[in-house]
Amino acid sequence: MFCCSCSKKLKKLKKVNDISHIPLAPFKGGMRFWKPIAVLISIFITLGNDDDSFAQDTAQKSVIVGAEQTSLYFSLLTEKRIGVVANQTSLIGNVHLVDSLINTGFEVIKVFAPEHGFRGESGAGEEIENGMDKKTGIPVISLYGNNKKPNADNLKDIGLMIFDIQDVGVRFYTYISTLTYVMESCAENNIPLIVLDRPNPHGDYVDGPVLKPEFASFVGMHPVPVVYGMTIGEYAMMVNGERWLKDSVQCDLTVIQCKNYNHITRYMLPVPPSPNLPNNRAIQLYPSLCFFEGTIISVGRGTDYPFQVIGHPDFLIGSYSFVPKDIPGKAMDPPYEGITCFGHSFTGITEDVQDTIRKLKLFYLLEMYKVLGQSQDFFNSFFDKLAGSDQLRKQIVEGLNEDEIRKSWVKEISAFLVLRKKYLLYPDFSDKISGQ
Repeated sequence: MFCCSCSKKLKKLKKVNDISHIPLAPFKGGMRFWKPIAVLISIFITLGNDDDSFAQDTAQKSVIVGAEQTSLYFSLLTEKRIGVVANQTSLIGNVHLVDSLINTGFEVIKVFAPEHGFRGESGAGEEIENGMDKKTGIPVISLYGNNKKPNADNLKDIGLMIFDIQDVGVRFYTYISTLTYVMESCAENNIPLIVLDRPNPHGDYVDGPVLKPEFASFVGMHPVPVVYGMTIGEYAMMVNGERWLKDSVQCDLTVIQCKNYNHITRYMLPVPPSPNLPNNRAIQLYPSLCFFEGTIISVGRGTDYPFQVIGHPDFLIGSYSFVPKDIPGKAMDPPYEGITCFGHSFTGITEDVQDTIRKLKLFYLLEMYKVLGQSQDFFNSFFDKLAGSDQLRKQIVEGLNEDEIRKSWVKEISAFLVLRKKYLLYPDFSDKISGQ
């Protein structure tokens, strides 16, 4: 999704499990770049063991997600004809939400599927057709492609909508855009909406440039930072409360909260949220590496390590190489398919990521621009949509360093933190801005 909402693909040449594969002097200037890179690498080395699985740590085992709080919402479903917005992450324990509702005797008449489909079987950017769920026989309506917003006909005979999708807490990940359109349709058609909340793996900090309204798109609809530090339920409350829906409508919204969760809980997702975020390492790197989707750099689509490697055929100083290829269900026609790309692997960074390390970083973006941006059209039109304005691109071209760029975000992030506080459902971190 946006496992980034653009159509790209993956592929790998070799696995790198050693941080030594990341070069220490990656571009012109020699030794003066050793210190910042060495510091960054030394931080990454502290991140634990190299396990790609979606495992849960002790702290999060006590978290009970909204879907599992059945005593709080099952009574609201009685004698209702129900529509469900869901995907492969929509689980009650090990059983899919839709299967659980049907087994309990509730009348689910329609399922709505976001990017990647109802059972998570489609790759990023792939067109998803309306159809029928093979397991239950329930009609499935695609909310990706030409029909991102449920229309009145889609909602006919539905008396209640349920939204239950695991978000990753990053603005350009499109599930929150799907949520917005669902809320809008529910408001326009007088249908109550229940959002079953789930933890945010980036819920403990706020970071990145704030989107400007004129750059709104499906990969960023609202004036929020790249990392907004809210669960999807809190985000829904903010969209509703701030009247960000079309024509300032508001929907009849109920959020079923998580239990035993707060904004410093280290939560590692038990199910991959989309095909190109296959593990928690990719999820943690996603806020930083997704910017490359708006450049000539590959983020590893078409490899075994999407959003865990970066490279380009002309980045000849990179010590790691990979060759993108078609991977059905994950990457079709990936950038540089069949061509060797050189760059960096972050597969040595482990999933047990420490608190202040999983932050949005611009270092490698600035590095690769310095190497490749002077002689080629480094950015494409998608970059400004990801960044939420043209400011970041202009700052990079002007040669600003990361500290200078970060300072330009502080005022707007500070204002967002005040706004965000109005809608929080869980104990918060102490209003910290990453990198400050």
